[in-house]
Amino acid sequence: MTTIRLTAAQALVRAMAAQRTVLDGKEVPIFAGVWAIFGHGNVAGMGEALHGVRDVLPTWRAHNEQAMAHAAIAYAKTLARRRMMACTTSIGPGATNLVTAAAVAHVNRLPLLLIPGDVFASRRPDPVLQQIEDFADATVSANDCLRPVSRWFDRITRPEQIIPAFARAMAVLTDPAVCGPVTLAFCQDVQTEAYDYPDHFFAPRLWTPRRPQPDRTELADAAAALRQAARPFVVVGGGVRYAEAEREVADFCAARNLPMGETQAGKSAVPEDAPLHLGALGVTGTAAANALAGEADLVLAIGTRLADFTTASRSLFGGARLIALNVQSFDAAKHGALPLVADARAGIAALDQALGDWRAPQAWAAQAQQEKRQWREAAAQYTAPGDGALPADAQVIGAVQRQARPSDIVVCAAGGLPGELHKHWQAAQSGGYHLEYGYSCMGYEIAGGLGVKLAAPAREVFVLVGDGSYLMMNSEIATSVMLGLKLVIVVLDNRGFGCIDRLQRATGGAGFNNLLADAAHVVLPAIDFAAHAASLGATAEHVNAIAALDAALVRARAARGTYVVTIDTDPRVATDAGGYWWDVAVPEISTRPGMEAVRTRYEAARRDQAIG
Repeated sequence: MTTIRLTAAQALVRAMAAQRTVLDGKEVPIFAGVWAIFGHGNVAGMGEALHGVRDVLPTWRAHNEQAMAHAAIAYAKTLARRRMMACTTSIGPGATNLVTAAAVAHVNRLPLLLIPGDVFASRRPDPVLQQIEDFADATVSANDCLRPVSRWFDRITRPEQIIPAFARAMAVLTDPAVCGPVTLAFCQDVQTEAYDYPDHFFAPRLWTPRRPQPDRTELADAAAALRQAARPFVVVGGGVRYAEAEREVADFCAARNLPMGETQAGKSAVPEDAPLHLGALGVTGTAAANALAGEADLVLAIGTRLADFTTASRSLFGGARLIALNVQSFDAAKHGALPLVADARAGIAALDQALGDWRAPQAWAAQAQQEKRQWREAAAQYTAPGDGALPADAQVIGAVQRQARPSDIVVCAAGGLPGELHKHWQAAQSGGYHLEYGYSCMGYEIAGGLGVKLAAPAREVFVLVGDGSYLMMNSEIATSVMLGLKLVIVVLDNRGFGCIDRLQRATGGAGFNNLLADAAHVVLPAIDFAAHAASLGATAEHVNAIAALDAALVRARAARGTYVVTIDTDPRVATDAGGYWWDVAVPEISTRPGMEAVRTRYEAARRDQAIG
């Protein structure tokens, strides 16, 4: 056996550089690069190793560890999990800053390789700077907080361990059923230790998507259930995009007279102009999609984990029979569904063949088209320019939509904007809608936009972000400028956490600690977001009305670098058409007047929830 002597860190990055995949018919490296913020736990080992492979495995520098992981997640999501990135940090706060982003990747089933530095395996200098000391367990380090948000976790305490550890990491990162974040906690002394590694560890390896076929019995049961349905409805989830099944699902629904609605992750898989595409579903859904889903006698859920916003906290589908087509059996078994465990593309193809000439009744399709027309007419009133008062989020979305082209991508994550975008954004191309809503992570937006732009440099990327999320994480504006990755960022300033303020009031609470005016303060800050963005290197301007926003967005598109437009918005106004109930618990006992009535309404709504 031929070997080559390398440090463990050098071996890891060489092995990473050798992994390949196919994208758009071309063989490319599966790792597009490594985001790195160096410190004493990784600079001497991983830092030196990455420098040695920088021509084949680029290293990217960010300003915040959580942000760089968000960028890596967004990159993988944009490319439908075909390519990915890694992140390396020092021990201590660098590593723990990864936890929130790891949870984002975990919930959204997205590949992310985390390589945080760890304490000395030898323990000779313990306790080192930033080391967590557990009084009862000497094996614990700060990286252990990454265990529950990792699909696979390993701690590298000897140089030869990197061989099986990396093999397992790649198996998880490329498996459509268990895909998610992998953590290789890399002891800092081990990173620098040498070992004679076998040549085969660095041999190129091509990873192609696994497409599990459906079980015959499950397929027969699903087809039989569909043939018996008079009012079937399809839920399009993110798994449709990850399986590259967009065209198959669109054609299947059109040929079979199947109305469809989309989850946040599934939005833009099927173009909005498809005749039976009724738009967003669930808590933030359109009136059209929710009307048909509520009447359905069978729901075919494709590639969705059926979270509470999709099912309206298990109140939307009523007594409908459920078929769950999913590559992950855990998801396919939810809510008492008939499971159809398969890749979405393979599963739909098999189901289409099994159905023969069956189609849903034409009257059901006609009802769907009528509901869609009515919703579009109603929705247009919310996105149209207003009368000069503080605009609502929907009106800002309308302005961005008017200036957008079919190839553009809109990015968002948290607050009230995801709900408004889910209802109103009209996606024309696959991948044109990029929302992180599985974890609804404030601060994802700008960093995520950076990752989207890295993955799709030819497409214009619009980031919509509220003032609350902007203040949580804005540092990657500077990174976008530094890397020459243009973003168009629209900051909606409603002076606080407007979405949660509305929720607080809707559940009977008093306005408290959400809007800046309702929080403890001596002086209300007058924050100039445009000036702040400009200080980070962006071109920035503030506008006072929707017409001015339209004009500013024209200038933003023409600009060569990152462009930030800020606008004041109304924190109290949201689209009151469409939508559905969401289970947010209300106190049984309160001294606040009126809370008893709110609790009574809440208990009445819970009676529509399905259990199981």
